[in-house]
Amino acid sequence: MVERRHLVLTCLFLIACSSALASQTIVFEVEAGRQDRGNTPIFVSLPQPMWRADDLRLTRIDNNAEVAVQILSSEEPQAVWILRDRLLAGQTRQYRLEATDTMPKTTPLVTCADNGEKLLLSVGEKPILKYQHAVKEAPDGIDPVYRRSGYIHPVFTPSGRAITDDFPPDEPHQHGVFFAWVNTTVAGHNVNFWDPKARTGQVGHSAIEKIGEGDVFADFRVALLHLDITNMDASQPVFNETWTVRAYNLDRQFLIDFESVQTCVADSCTVNMHYYGGMAFRGLRSWFDDQSVALVTSEGRDQRTGNESRPKWVRMSGPVDSDTGGNDKLATLLVMGHPSNFRADQPVRLHPDKPYFCFAPMIIGPFTIAGQQSYISRYRFSIFDGENNADTNQRAWTDYAEPPTVRILPTDDR
Repeated sequence: MVERRHLVLTCLFLIACSSALASQTIVFEVEAGRQDRGNTPIFVSLPQPMWRADDLRLTRIDNNAEVAVQILSSEEPQAVWILRDRLLAGQTRQYRLEATDTMPKTTPLVTCADNGEKLLLSVGEKPILKYQHAVKEAPDGIDPVYRRSGYIHPVFTPSGRAITDDFPPDEPHQHGVFFAWVNTTVAGHNVNFWDPKARTGQVGHSAIEKIGEGDVFADFRVALLHLDITNMDASQPVFNETWTVRAYNLDRQFLIDFESVQTCVADSCTVNMHYYGGMAFRGLRSWFDDQSVALVTSEGRDQRTGNESRPKWVRMSGPVDSDTGGNDKLATLLVMGHPSNFRADQPVRLHPDKPYFCFAPMIIGPFTIAGQQSYISRYRFSIFDGENNADTNQRAWTDYAEPPTVRILPTDDR
């Protein structure tokens, strides 16, 4: 009898908790700010009583339309959704967000799949990018020292065209999207993590830590290891790095957020003054010395006038072969730096002839990352077919750097 009573009380308690969770509701207001907004990712910090919600329901109040929303799990969870209907500059819009029991499971619209060698982010049937976690051997004719893991390639346009390269013959150490320092001092000696032929530094994939999917975004978090291999018999770790890569449910353009956290596990690492290194991007080898390929910065400078400048974004575009008819069409990669980055707006290396650029804060002087200190970098990529104008690119950067303001309304304002 006692056991039965205990069971009944337990069930009643669980039902009460579930009901309390389901009744958790907030109303918030989104303010566009100084520009029109549309197809903009929005992040809403959840109040603590909603942190354990199984799922969320988001409703636009003025028309009662339900909006796809997804929980971003972290120490302080957030609700993430995409503001698709245009919100004009200076205007506001209100939404209701409710904690719910687990919603019926459906096939996620944005996915992350592991084929044993690469992680593939896709929206619907469209591939967005691949992350190489297995070691890839250097192609025939290239020194085996260039074997590598821990980079992104290929990056695709929405029409399915790859716009990055891997082991290009002119610079076989360059790989799609990669991150490494060139000229560093560790324990009193020089270490080059950028180019394996120096045989002093090495960067590679370490572990897959997280994979997420949903109707708003898919993401992965991976660990990389930067090694000092000056003494091959006793290599030493210098950085434990994590990448968090998140792609959103947009299919006319691809939008990806990238965050790198490099934690120094040596006593310290000094990144010496140098004219390149850092977060880098390599375009197609067919774009090498192609006058139709353009690197343009937010300041309107090109690859011959913008080197070592400090732009908010860099756009690289070039011709790709059409799947229908064989006509060349433009494909574009836009990379935006976040204003919270070290030395933002960061200096850039724009190569005058090669389809390559990088954000290189050491251009303006050396800096030291102390032991157990973390160096954090954030960038947003926009990939599309064709070519956007400077105003469109600037609006994309503002969406990233100055997102719409979200204000949770007090009870009496709802």
